Amino acid sequence: MDDGPWSAILDPTMKIGVLALQGDFAEHISMLKRLGVETAEVRLPEHLKNLDGLILPGGESTTIGKLAMAYQLMKPLQEFGRDHAVWGTCAGAIFLSKDVSRDQPLLGLMDITVQRNAFGRQVDSFETDLEIEELMKASGTEHPYHAVFIRAPIIESVQGKARPLATLEDGRIVAAQEGHLLATSFHPELTNDTRFHEYFISLAS
Repeated sequence: MDDGPWSAILDPTMKIGVLALQGDFAEHISMLKRLGVETAEVRLPEHLKNLDGLILPGGESTTIGKLAMAYQLMKPLQEFGRDHAVWGTCAGAIFLSKDVSRDQPLLGLMDITVQRNAFGRQVDSFETDLEIEELMKASGTEHPYHAVFIRAPIIESVQGKARPLATLEDGRIVAAQEGHLLATSFHPELTNDTRFHEYFISLAS
């Protein structure tokens, strides 16, 4: 377990689930284990029991939505997200949102509008440093967050109680928060920086 600024609040009894229908759920589980947090792969409604939070990983948002419907997970996920911390990364952010301007299964939990594949195809993937004030303040660090974007969406707009957490230099939103709900366009699980996972755990605690 890392001895970072958050180590005091990382409760060893906490349990964070990762939706494991499709996508890079294994990388999130690896990051959580690195932080000493108990994890669970979520594929069925009963797997949500006794969880303190849930991560919706990157992958293919339409496929994740269709599989969630097939496994009768949509309503249980929506009910879980009303009272517990949920974090969507890349495709997970799309799945978490209320609007993507196309017809596909969405949880509709977070009051954000997302544009799919905003940067183009896989070959247009990129990495950049982000100045995320909330993250630096909460972790007691000053260095920027190195973000990995792969066929990434953009958070076109935030409504209601949702607010931007991080933007690119051109002002486009790539991370947002609404209470205990978190969405990132990029993939924190593909870096060695644990700060975003620690920030999410703090929301779930």
